[in-house]
Amino acid sequence: MLALFKKEIGSFLHSLIGYIVISVFLAVNGLILWVFPNNFNILDFGYATLDGLFILSPFVFLFLLPAISMRSFAEEINTGTIELLMTKPISEFQIIFAKYLAGMVILVFSLLPTFFYFFSVYQLAVPTGNIDFGGIYGSYIGLLFLGSSFLAIGMFASSISKNQIVSFVVAIFLIAFMYLGFDFIYDIGIFGGAELFVKSIGINEHYVSMSRGVIDSRDLLYFLSLIAIFLMLTRISLEKRKW
Repeated sequence: MLALFKKEIGSFLHSLIGYIVISVFLAVNGLILWVFPNNFNILDFGYATLDGLFILSPFVFLFLLPAISMRSFAEEINTGTIELLMTKPISEFQIIFAKYLAGMVILVFSLLPTFFYFFSVYQLAVPTGNIDFGGIYGSYIGLLFLGSSFLAIGMFASSISKNQIVSFVVAIFLIAFMYLGFDFIYDIGIFGGAELFVKSIGINEHYVSMSRGVIDSRDLLYFLSLIAIFLMLTRISLEKRKW
């Protein structure tokens, strides 16, 4: 499993996908937060906050994380190396987990440079350091879990098609639905007393909850369960290819 994990990390770096994803994530957020005049520009807003980063990042991840995960299994299936991989002395779960961890490394590396934004906002605050540490702390944790969920969904999409573009599109659709779809269903108001339950199924509800700075065990359980479900669906999809 460790060898496969190292191989996946190497493939990200050698193909420039990892560098491109990290660069695009930082460039998009950096330009919107610090350069372009808009409602999220920190300098124009006049208040030391990183709320813009945590509002924008999920939408950037909506496209970037499927770009990372689309090749995880689709490429293996298309080239026929998935059968060879299945004959290795490791289980399907170990294969999936190794690829998932490799994607998580890229995700974490994309988030680490944003601590420079945090340091900048910390220095810009009046007085220095007068920022909502709890909200920022919770938002970073929420963003990490949100990205982890997006990655798990993207891997499932990659396992059901041998075409990377198809996997990319399917991943975007599934992620967008899980992130915002249930909020739209909630707003329609057709479920009566079950509307709050329907809304709680969506990722956004739990992400916003964690962004308040309070880490609720229910939110953690939701994200861990969502990740586990889609990794399990990925395993089922791969097992079907043996039949």
